[in-house]
Amino acid sequence: MIPILYGLVVFALYILANISVFCLYTYDKHMARNDGWRIPERILLVAALIGPFGAYGAMRIFRHKTKKIKFYLVPVFMILHIAGMLYVAVLLLHISQ
Repeated sequence: MIPILYGLVVFALYILANISVFCLYTYDKHMARNDGWRIPERILLVAALIGPFGAYGAMRIFRHKTKKIKFYLVPVFMILHIAGMLYVAVLLLHISQ
């Protein structure tokens, strides 16, 4: 059985990853407004795969990359993460019984 402390550490890292991705998207939007160096879309998409909730939040709040077809993948990444979390939760419940 996974100790609760490990679960909390994993959860904290996941939250940190999503906050980092949110900041990355925010930075790119700031640079877009100021004609600065932009982050390549490929990197933004990989970051969204790691932290889709942060990416989606920044996309909605700052209206960034919302018209690009490639970035329609971000909600799909969110669904995959939710499905993965549910799968792990069911496994942990099954193991603990």
